[in-house]
Amino acid sequence: MWTKMGKSRVCSELGRFAKREAVLCIAFFCAVVSMLFVPPDRAYLGYLDIRVLALLFCLMMVVAGLEETGLFQVLAQRLLVGRKRFRILSLALVLLPFFSSMLITNDVALLTFVPFAILMLELIGRQERLAYLVVLQTVAANLGSMATPVGNPQNLFLCSKFEIPMGDFFAVMLPLTAVSLLGLCAAALCVSGEAIEVQFCQARSIENKGLLWLMLVLFGLSLLSVFRVLPYGVLFAVVVLSALFCTRPLFLRVDYGLLATFVCFFLFSGNLGRIPAVRELLTGLLGSNTAMTAGLASQVISNVPAAVLLSGFTEDWRGLLVGTDVGGLGTPIASLASLISLKLYLRSHGSRPGSYLGLFLVVNGVGILLMGVAAWLFR
Repeated sequence: MWTKMGKSRVCSELGRFAKREAVLCIAFFCAVVSMLFVPPDRAYLGYLDIRVLALLFCLMMVVAGLEETGLFQVLAQRLLVGRKRFRILSLALVLLPFFSSMLITNDVALLTFVPFAILMLELIGRQERLAYLVVLQTVAANLGSMATPVGNPQNLFLCSKFEIPMGDFFAVMLPLTAVSLLGLCAAALCVSGEAIEVQFCQARSIENKGLLWLMLVLFGLSLLSVFRVLPYGVLFAVVVLSALFCTRPLFLRVDYGLLATFVCFFLFSGNLGRIPAVRELLTGLLGSNTAMTAGLASQVISNVPAAVLLSGFTEDWRGLLVGTDVGGLGTPIASLASLISLKLYLRSHGSRPGSYLGLFLVVNGVGILLMGVAAWLFR
């Protein structure tokens, strides 16, 4: 009896884990399969980009600390409270994740501001506009995050691997960011212009000013490390020691699944690079059109794994950067952040999955077409 119950519980937990960490499970499977073709040896140690893993860990820790202080909710409330036109409210709800994702990553921006949008529309009785605004917030977070090296994991990885000069990075990405901003503003303003009153039942305030200042300092140090001014080892030590002495619960807020996913894809990519037939195939595809290949790969395996996988077969960092960032649009799995907003929307009262997914595909289709044309013009 106990044995059967124990097996059932284990199977149930494994099922939940596989559903929650689907990309990690796929990455692990790919890594294991690749080991059958390239058995483990000393060269495996050279696959891992320790700098990227350390920077990701530090940034996730710092952003979790900023969330803990309530900073983002306070800023959002102060911006939105009062009497205003609904289209202005719509614009603000879309631009919040657009600009915040540049610093706190696209997934954190959506985790912060999609629930906020759900609350806002429930307060003013405009739930019928929720799907449209959540879709726009998702697109905004995915496009805004491409503007900086810390906006999303693939940017951080590519900047580290290819040692991209910051001037070159911004020269490539800022024109595309400007185009995306104009498109999002136009889409956000395509709603009713009626006047509404926004009031919050409970005003948020900074819960721990000491923690806020500590996290702001650590965030500044993280940026210095991203720009290669501060050694990443020093940053890692400072962040870990600060958390140990000041706020240990933050260790539980780190997305270790994402870190493990990177490790698995490092192994998978490294092994593929040592299989002549696979290397020749991928090198040929990337040689014809790197950006398109990266964008199409992102639709199937999402943009972060696509960046890690394809980076070993080309030196065209511009194509990889544009392809994986723009490739975050499209299917719901093209960017893992899109799955976050989908889950949050489905939890809301009166959600309609079919309508949401249809709208998502239409808006993302228009977005990827617009950004593709912009990328071609600015190439």
